[in-house]
Amino acid sequence: MTQSERIFRRYGRYFAAFLLTLCISSYAQAASLAVDYLRGEGDVEGIKVAYQYYHQALTDYSDDLYWYVETSVNFWEYGVERQHDTNFIVALSPVLHKTFFHRPQGRFYGEFGIGLSLLDDTTFAGKNVSTHYQFEDRLGLGYEFGEDHKYRLALRYFHYSNGGVKKPNPGLDFISLSFAMRL
Repeated sequence: MTQSERIFRRYGRYFAAFLLTLCISSYAQAASLAVDYLRGEGDVEGIKVAYQYYHQALTDYSDDLYWYVETSVNFWEYGVERQHDTNFIVALSPVLHKTFFHRPQGRFYGEFGIGLSLLDDTTFAGKNVSTHYQFEDRLGLGYEFGEDHKYRLALRYFHYSNGGVKKPNPGLDFISLSFAMRL
């Protein structure tokens, strides 16, 4: 196998995920950029950069309800210098967003989503998660503020798991603090 074939085999799936993201974005009505700080079990830390495409289809039923599709790149790190483990993740997740309380200064909301992610390494932080493909489940609470609710702060719980497709399936759990800005 040539070097270019090895590169394509390793990174081809990331390219395919990127192309899927571009297709989905053509249906978006608004977008935002988000940066998350992730903290996982066992001193795992990470950063997540996400692009979120908003869809207003559900606002016909309720002004407080909409959904968005988030595409993200994650970088996780575990351990100390010279004895650490890293993982690179690409994810695509549809997320349902529901506003609970409106205030003149902002509004409080909750969100829920189940998406797909692609992990670079199946062994991370002492766990064997068996498959490169994982489900990305999330629950979050947040606050939108600023002119036209342009900014968002959110606290989220993420769970990555292969859904029992292959054993072992220990899962990986994270709490994130997110800041997003509509573009």
